[in-house]
Amino acid sequence: MGMSRLFQNLSPDIGIDLGTCNTLIYVRGKGIVINEPSVVAVERGTKRLLAVGEEAKRMLWKTPGEIVAIRPLRDGVIADLETTEKMIRYFIEKVFSKRWLIKPRMVIGVPSCITEVERKAVEESGYKAGAREVKVIEESLAAAIGADIPIYEPAGHMVCDIGGGTSEISVISLGGMVVTNAIRIGGDEFDEAIIKHIRNVHNLIIGEQTAESLKKNIGNAMPEGKIEKMEIKGTDAITGLPRRLEIDSVEVRESLQEPLVAIIEEIKKTLGETPPELAADIVERGIVLTGGGALLKGFDKLVAKETGVPVFVAENPLECVAIGAGLYFEYEKAMQKSRLGNP
Repeated sequence: MGMSRLFQNLSPDIGIDLGTCNTLIYVRGKGIVINEPSVVAVERGTKRLLAVGEEAKRMLWKTPGEIVAIRPLRDGVIADLETTEKMIRYFIEKVFSKRWLIKPRMVIGVPSCITEVERKAVEESGYKAGAREVKVIEESLAAAIGADIPIYEPAGHMVCDIGGGTSEISVISLGGMVVTNAIRIGGDEFDEAIIKHIRNVHNLIIGEQTAESLKKNIGNAMPEGKIEKMEIKGTDAITGLPRRLEIDSVEVRESLQEPLVAIIEEIKKTLGETPPELAADIVERGIVLTGGGALLKGFDKLVAKETGVPVFVAENPLECVAIGAGLYFEYEKAMQKSRLGNP
């Protein structure tokens, strides 16, 4: 067994989906080992780490003065490098309590719309968290690998990854991105649109968690036969007192129109920029939806209706980016073999 093979067997490949809302970590041979909110709680002033992930999320918007809960990523981008680094290191140490024999290789999925400086920051946080090699790849490429799309074929595949902070639409052929567009609109903007609507229409102020549960429980992108209702609690914008309110699914759908239209426009724009031969493949094979946004009821039907192209939701849309990042090195090896003509 060669030295490099030995290295590989002793140190796992780690795939990370560094998401605005959740961070997922995939370890080759073990599957998804971490799926926790991208939230860190620190002590004000000293910046001492108090909690990370699920525990820190419970502290969001509920912290006493001396504790600050931070979401270190905004719109798929590192807003706070130091905290992101602490978060990645914490999650990795949680999974691997023992020190490495050999440091792992790490692949991190990022939105294609980030700048070179932001990309470097992600890479640096990987090295500081203990990787021997860090590769930063586009989220939609990782999502395509994770969704088991045969991206190395000479055929066009379209992937639409709707995350918490960004939506990325890419056409992939022969293992590379032919066209890619990304916008900083995702699940977070869905929540914000619901908050804004309820404040404007009902004078009720609700928090992000309430908006998120409305979206998940009764949100939809296309009218459905049954109208669902849900009771929410918030603060009256005029009196400042707590108040209850019943909201129905029609109203939630109306409030989501703006971000949904923006994403659909981006999908149409990407289809318009796709070379005709690859566009013909996409019409035949369809568009694959990944990311948390793919779980919004009726979103696949809306995209199909607006584009005239069949649409499929990936099997585990939330996990595709992390899985694909974790399998990236294997894919790259297969790709090089096929390019050299070795079966």
